[in-house]
Amino acid sequence: MQPEQLHRTYLDLTTPHVADACMRLGIPVRCAPPETVPLWSGTHVVGRVRPARHYGSVDVFLEAIERAEPGDVLLVDNGGRQDEACVGDLVTLEASRAGLAGILIWGLHRDTAEVRTIRLPVFSLGALPVGPQRLDPREAGALESAMCGQHNVTADDFVLGDDDGVLFIPLSSAAEVADVAATIRDTERSQAARMHMGTTFRSQARLGEYLAARDADASITFRQHLRAFGGEIEE
Repeated sequence: MQPEQLHRTYLDLTTPHVADACMRLGIPVRCAPPETVPLWSGTHVVGRVRPARHYGSVDVFLEAIERAEPGDVLLVDNGGRQDEACVGDLVTLEASRAGLAGILIWGLHRDTAEVRTIRLPVFSLGALPVGPQRLDPREAGALESAMCGQHNVTADDFVLGDDDGVLFIPLSSAAEVADVAATIRDTERSQAARMHMGTTFRSQARLGEYLAARDADASITFRQHLRAFGGEIEE
């Protein structure tokens, strides 16, 4: 899926919709650490991963941006360190000027006021004023893969991030996941609209039928019950 199509397809899909879709399809749900948050609320970013492992110098980010295509998301692996910020306003501005869709940092950022002014979506573990005071040897593959929490991510994946968190999904599954996520989204919106009009979710979910069925067969789950008629709330 090309960058423009990816952006268009996922523009109105949230990370909860997509996480539920991955669960339904049996695709592993890979999330950034829950402490990873955007610099401002209402942020939505989607794009192919452009990985870069940080060793103390910004040159690796500049090389990653040089290799990137418009619409990519720079994924910075700083090992989740809490003693240094690794991305500031100049790298953010460079990424923005190159047409990247955003930056995701497994680590800290700085220059918060300036970065917010640039308005390129940035997700990180928080802010710290001090930058790196080290320069470590660079590993082979520094631009081929990056860790974010427990997950190893490559350019074969794309990022979806919003106020609920960040997901990594295989690009090869982008269309399939989007189709299922859109169905879940539309069903949940319909259910919510009916609730606002006075129809309880208990009624829509046929709770009485479920309780009777569970009494007859304790192995029946609420999730199975909902799936039987296309209800949504869990996955």
